[in-house]
Amino acid sequence: MVILMTKSNKYKQIFEDLSEKIQNGTYKTNAILPSENELTGMYSTSRETIRKALTLLAQKGMIQKLRGKGSLVLDVSRLNFPVSGLVSFKELQSSMGREDIETTVHEFGLMNADSSLSSIFEVADSTEIWNVVRSRRIQGERIILDKSYFLKSQVPLLTKEICENSIYEYLEDELELPIDFAKKEIVVEACTDEDRKYLDLDDYDHVVVVKNYVHLKDATLFEYTESRHRLDKFRFVDFARRKN
Repeated sequence: MVILMTKSNKYKQIFEDLSEKIQNGTYKTNAILPSENELTGMYSTSRETIRKALTLLAQKGMIQKLRGKGSLVLDVSRLNFPVSGLVSFKELQSSMGREDIETTVHEFGLMNADSSLSSIFEVADSTEIWNVVRSRRIQGERIILDKSYFLKSQVPLLTKEICENSIYEYLEDELELPIDFAKKEIVVEACTDEDRKYLDLDDYDHVVVVKNYVHLKDATLFEYTESRHRLDKFRFVDFARRKN
């Protein structure tokens, strides 16, 4: 079957079509995609265009190119989350090319820092802090719970609508906050009542927790976020190169 595409950004359209077919199971995990020659005929395009589309699929973690065998479809039921780097969830969603992710804000408002948060931020107990609790629904299941706290002294105004969209987009584009670096800790913890309330945990009794301590350029810690993930759906990845 020949699939018609427009001329502009043709390789991106091919990438999106193949990506959708991988996600909906047309091309299943561990299957080999049609060869470059077959794809060239299917999409009525050049081999170079097909290679660009396949390269993009590989960059998104959807296929693995195997020398002499073709392109192996990877398990996309697990999403890759980078350990290094500082990106917003919206940016991560865009980089993965996924449209099936929904954000729900469960709790939002100002609170006075309790002893735990005052210790993390090194502020007085009476310090005002924004509290934002959001779940992420992917492929119909709530599998991430983000619990975020922001110093009101650095973020004077925040709304539920902003939290439903992209907090970082607002912080950088509207408030022009110079967000610079983060320290991250990854631990496995027993599920809490809050996890059970806001996540579809199935029979899992533990979650993977990524603790993010986010700083401005002057080294001020202005955000602390716990990102709580269902065990079976995620792997955390990084790239490392040994120094010569």
